[in-house]
Amino acid sequence: MFSHKQLFLKHLAQTTNSPLALEIVKANGIHLIDSNGKRYIDLISGIGVSNTGHRPKRVINAIRKQLGKYLHTMVYGEYVQIPQVKLGKLLADYLPEGLDTSYFVNSGSEAIEGALKLAKRSTGRKKIIAMKNAYHGSTHGALSLMDNPYFSEAYQPLLPNVEFISFNKLEELSQIDQQTACVVVEPVQGEAGYLPAEKAWIQALRNKCSETGALLILDEIQSGMGRTGSMFAFEAYDIVPDILCVAKAFGAGLPLGAFISSDERMKTLSYEPILGHITTFGGHPLSCAAAYENFKLLSSSELISAVEEKEKLFKNLLGNISMIKNISGKGLMLKIGFANEDQVQAVIAYCLEHGLIIDWFLYDAAALRIAPPLTMTLKEIKHACKIITAACEKLTPPYQT
Repeated sequence: MFSHKQLFLKHLAQTTNSPLALEIVKANGIHLIDSNGKRYIDLISGIGVSNTGHRPKRVINAIRKQLGKYLHTMVYGEYVQIPQVKLGKLLADYLPEGLDTSYFVNSGSEAIEGALKLAKRSTGRKKIIAMKNAYHGSTHGALSLMDNPYFSEAYQPLLPNVEFISFNKLEELSQIDQQTACVVVEPVQGEAGYLPAEKAWIQALRNKCSETGALLILDEIQSGMGRTGSMFAFEAYDIVPDILCVAKAFGAGLPLGAFISSDERMKTLSYEPILGHITTFGGHPLSCAAAYENFKLLSSSELISAVEEKEKLFKNLLGNISMIKNISGKGLMLKIGFANEDQVQAVIAYCLEHGLIIDWFLYDAAALRIAPPLTMTLKEIKHACKIITAACEKLTPPYQT
């Protein structure tokens, strides 16, 4: 008989030569439990997904309630499905004017794809501007917004008319002009190492888009849902995007994304041609029921207001370790910088052995990613930091630069 791990490696497509291959049999709160009963602290939230923890009771109850009514009934956009309607209204009530209509999809990449189509359709323009070192997903359109040829060269040709500018560089905003359909930006660049936008720069970007008629698309797929200390990162920058993309933590552990804009702009997808964008499972009733309860949970609890204190605690506890070169980021999107990739991989291995899951960044292999569930307590943060500290102390001599 083959083990589950052997079957996993044999029959499921792999994306690296060395998958972690943990066999998780249960998850709750900040913890994952493997098939041997070993308990792990999840310090990366399944890469920015489990902001309210794994299996929050309110969300599970909402899923069970919807499960007793119906699952898929019809392609999204045809039937009045109450979970979608309730979630759309909740978002419209919370978000600023101009972000009152949601198109629900299955993932972050799909949200980006829909936003690009909406921008081109509603402006009649073709030019797209993206940021260097950005990451928006792996589908063809989203991949076209990635400037690193290592990840995109094998899949050419990609979307034409895509240009790249540097994040936080005011002088490069002049590249945005009357031919630009949209500018796509993460308020906190994810795979670049949780690099926040500078307020003056992103406000200047907003102004430049308004002046030229280009649409500002904000990718809040990782930074949204409270992770930076406000429900959405853009709120702290005093700007409003033309199109907002959300996913990951939005679905509270179920697959759900959305691109959100004005009713007037969204209507352009309904004619010339009709079915300008279509999805079968986008806005699945279970996912929408989960997302609705998840949003209400974040809105009514103190989880978001506590983010700043938890950010400071991580920085205070890890800031004096000699092996750690720097700590940066925003809220509970933190980058822990080391001298090289070998140190990072050694710390990851030690932490995994001692029941702590952390990760690295696609564009910054010399840094650790810390993005725990917002439900993580101060006591739990102290325990996690003790493990990271022990890893650094144990590994410093052979890994000194």
